[in-house]
Amino acid sequence: MPEHAARRFVRRMLGVLALTGALLATALLGLRAALPDTFYIEPGGTLTLAAMPFLRAGEPSRGSTAAVSGSSETGSANQTLRLFGMLPVKTVRTVASATRTVTVSGAPFGVKMFADGALVVAFSDQLTALGTENPAKEAGLRLGDVIVSAAGQAIHGNEELSMAITSAEGNPIEVVFSRDGVQHTCTLTPVRDRDSGVWRAGVWVRDSSAGIGTLTFVDTEYGTFAGLGHAVSDSDTGADFPLLSGEIVPVTIIGVQKGAAGAPGELQGEFSGAAALGTVSANDATGVYGTLQNPAAAVTGQVMPVAEIQQVAPGPAQILTTIDGTAPQWYDVTIERVNMTAGDPNRNLLIRVTDDRLLSVTGGIVQGMSGSPVVQNGTLVGAVTHVLVNDPTRGYGIFAATMLERADAAGA
Repeated sequence: MPEHAARRFVRRMLGVLALTGALLATALLGLRAALPDTFYIEPGGTLTLAAMPFLRAGEPSRGSTAAVSGSSETGSANQTLRLFGMLPVKTVRTVASATRTVTVSGAPFGVKMFADGALVVAFSDQLTALGTENPAKEAGLRLGDVIVSAAGQAIHGNEELSMAITSAEGNPIEVVFSRDGVQHTCTLTPVRDRDSGVWRAGVWVRDSSAGIGTLTFVDTEYGTFAGLGHAVSDSDTGADFPLLSGEIVPVTIIGVQKGAAGAPGELQGEFSGAAALGTVSANDATGVYGTLQNPAAAVTGQVMPVAEIQQVAPGPAQILTTIDGTAPQWYDVTIERVNMTAGDPNRNLLIRVTDDRLLSVTGGIVQGMSGSPVVQNGTLVGAVTHVLVNDPTRGYGIFAATMLERADAAGA
């Protein structure tokens, strides 16, 4: 081979090697980002990633975390995950923790909540002697803000806010409100309605909420429950409802509005007149949680282990949900994708309904099915959270392990 041809060949090979190395480095970075920093494993067990069988954990090196007294945690170690057992991808922490069991439900339930403050849901311009005015907007309030005090008085609902506005008689009042979890203060000056003479602020607020969902599980050992898999949010603003107090009650499903592309369906339920099953103590991004009045009698279901996130894999599964009456039924689904590090915990799982019985009645996943348990290989792996608006046969899910951790915190 001529010398100049040999040089071109060498340059091409070096370019191919450089490109291959760059692609491999990018792939490794993507894998690293898809892995959480900590995994929980059974004491004496080994770390295996069901959704990523091409990653293998090396021998553990002891970490510095001591055993936690009074818990199931018995120690921790560092382990390096390697691609096909060769290329190191990420060193993670493994914590030994005994497998927990819960009673899997799938029953419909009603949620009644009262606000910790007054949620701003709309504005209304006021006609005054000076023209059209809106004191709330001028003060800087926005939709989704939660008014917690006005003129030095705590606000828990519309009645208290109206009294504070009326008592001010047109004088400026200090309003304290919460926005995205941060408290702010503004000055609001009420105006007098030209026709009625009533002092107004030009704002509509909501102080209570009610709806239906699905109970995911009950932990009878601690007397706690978990449901929905996402927060109860306001229908007008989309803001998470600020919880002061709440309760859950039995519900009977009396009808189904079938879902279609672009038009999510809905379960239609009727609240029971029976006594409340329990109290709600937390309403956050991962679900609704609280304690039951009588855990052993409040729910029937099958006791199952709760899977750790690395035990969940794409493939066949089932959901337990109620589309008629009060009796949950099993339906076949497929877990299409598992995302262990999703920024939104409600989207750790991508689920597709494959059961013709469910598809024929609901069209797939509908509103009210949120919280329906997802079971794979005899373990509770997650709960349904949302439907894909343009494809009701598919929806998202949250890891059951995430909900169990939050239930523990809510019941503490």
